Parts: sequence; C-alpha cells; structure tokens
Amino acid sequence: MKFPSVRLAEVAIIERDGIDASEISSNTEYLGLEHIESGGRILGSQKVLNGELASTKFRFGSKHILYGKLRPYLAKIALPDFEGICSTDILPINSGPRIDRRFLAHFLRQPSMVDFAASRATGANLPRLNPKVLAEFEIPLPPVEEQKRIAAILDQIDSLRRLRQSAIDRLNSLGQAIFDEMFVKDRGAHSWPVSRVADVAKEIRTGPFGSQLLHSEFVDEGIAVLGIDNAVNNEFRWSKFRYISPEKYRDLKRYTVRPGDVLITIMGTCGRCAIVPDDIDVAINTKHLCCISLQQELILPGFLHAAFLMHPALLKQLGVQAKGAVMPGLNMNIIKSLKLCIPPIDLQRKYVERISIMTTQKQNMLQHMAGLDSLFAASQQRAFNGEL
Repeated sequence: MKFPSVRLAEVAIIERDGIDASEISSNTEYLGLEHIESGGRILGSQKVLNGELASTKFRFGSKHILYGKLRPYLAKIALPDFEGICSTDILPINSGPRIDRRFLAHFLRQPSMVDFAASRATGANLPRLNPKVLAEFEIPLPPVEEQKRIAAILDQIDSLRRLRQSAIDRLNSLGQAIFDEMFVKDRGAHSWPVSRVADVAKEIRTGPFGSQLLHSEFVDEGIAVLGIDNAVNNEFRWSKFRYISPEKYRDLKRYTVRPGDVLITIMGTCGRCAIVPDDIDVAINTKHLCCISLQQELILPGFLHAAFLMHPALLKQLGVQAKGAVMPGLNMNIIKSLKLCIPPIDLQRKYVERISIMTTQKQNMLQHMAGLDSLFAASQQRAFNGEL
C-alpha cells in the first residue's frame, strides 16, 4: 500500500528561534554538529560559560528534531530529550499533530533521503541545505497510529544496532586501556631503551614517484598497488583495486611490501596506520605511503602500530594532542626520526596476543553489525513504501 505524501512544511515547522549570544545564560546546554554522530546519536552536550559563545544560536527542546544542514553532515539528525541551544548549522524541526516525531526522523535519516538532501545543498566551500528547500521535501503520511507502529519497529532494530556499536566502542576503549597499562603506566618503562624508528627498522621507503608509475599504466589485473585507502581506517582493508603488469613490476620490485610491514599514510589523510597481512599476494605501495620493514627481534609490527596511534610521547612528537587526530604534516624523514621506548619483546608479544583476541571479537561484532545495518536499511525501505 503506497502512502499519500505531503510537503514537510504541511506537517512540521522549521523553527529558527534565534537567541543572541548576549542573552545566553551560563550552564545552558549547547549542541554543535561535533556533538552529534551520523545516524543521530548525541555524544554529549557542552555547558555554556559566560561569554563563551559569540554568535546567535537556535533554541530547541525535546519536541524537536535536530537536522544538520551542512554537507557532508546531513545524516546528523538527532532527537534530543532536553532543552538547550544549538549551532545555526542545525535546524530545529517541530513536528505537528499529523506526523509522529520519530517517524519523521527515521524517514529523514534514510540513506536515500540523505543523498537526496546532499544533491540539493548549495555553496562553494561548505554546501548547505536551504531551509526552504527542506520544507518542500515530500514526506509519506500514513495515519498517525501507523506512523507510530512503523517508528516502534525501526526503533527496535536501531536499538540493537546502537547496542552493538556500544560494545564495539567499549572494545576500542579497552585496547587503549591495555596499551596504557602495559607501556605508558608501567613503572619499568623509564628503564627501557629509547630508539629512533630508523634504528629498529630494516628498511623505510615510500613508493615510486613521478614518471616511475603513471595512472595510465594501471591494468585490470596483475600485481596489486597499495594506497591511502588500504590504511585510512587504521587497519588494512582492500578498497579500490589497482594493478600493474608483471613486466612493470620488474621495474618497481624494490617497492614490494611484505607481510608484517607497517604502512603509514603521508599524503592526503596523514597519520593513518596499518599492518600488511600475512596472506597478501605480491604487491607494491604508492608514494602516498611510508612502508616500514622492522627488525622483529627488536620490535613487533603490532606494537609499533599501536604506539604510533596511541602513545602520548610519540603523538607529542608528531604535534598531535589527541589520538585519532589527523597529523598536521608527515613525511618519511619525520617518521625515521621519531623516538620511542622499546619494551621487552616478550611484553610486546603478550600485548599483540591480547589484542589479537580482541580483534577477532571485534570482527565478529562488525559482521553482526553489518547484518543489522542491512536489516535496518531494508526495513526502512519497506516501511516507507507501505510494505512493513
């Protein structure tokens, strides 16, 4: 059964109730786009201090849907359960009596609707969705009781997704805690030898430059060429496949990557890190990656990978204040000169074994999460087509 549709403006109001910065009282709850995840989870709010905010903000309450209007943040659509103020890059939508708030939020969060909104965002540097354009979006309108039934089903599936994501987040936090306990807080750490990365590596290299490898030389199959996309998630993943012929490989053989090599991105999104897996076929890396082959009797790839991403002393040398941040700039010489404490190899091995168990658990959770995501997407499509 196909539902009738209406314009968003017929069933909801986009309320841009501005409040001047001078009128914002201390301890008011403030939400910016940085406080909302794609999909709508609110990570927390910021308590406003006197004089901290310098521009107009919008008021919102627990009756509103908060809609991030900036591309690429159009999936940041949240349902607050408190009152506060938000950035003017977030539009408070007040659903009227003819439409259920959660039903409308689920509809707007659909990947197809996010893509639709993105295609209508305008502007050069940070494209924005004009509120007048949003007000013209076509919204399905079944009876309110049917809306509530659909929203309740989607809420249940989404709740399972959030629980699974929360478990994954806890595993990630546990990995950081284990690293800190073993290598940062350990009382014996001050007695461990300090070495430069160059001193514990067999070889540090980047890929072929300039005319050594042209895009026109990529072929449909052959020897794989690794790039930023293989390391950008801080774990090795196959993404975009690039190949060179066996004949071209003979010219570039010195750039071969080996199982256990540590890859660090030095162009584009700098500072991402991955370990080449044991089952990789013959491959080379591009100039966008620094490839480190280690003296594994001194330092294990799993330890260097973790240290590069999490050790506060090493991050400080890189000019990064928090883990996960993008490096301000990185090259092979900087990586070679980095200094770090080298723990006993047995302790490194113990850490790698513990993390390996966690990684297996995480992979199982991610597979389950992918299944829930597919179920949720299919349920959304069926729901708004009147088939649920």
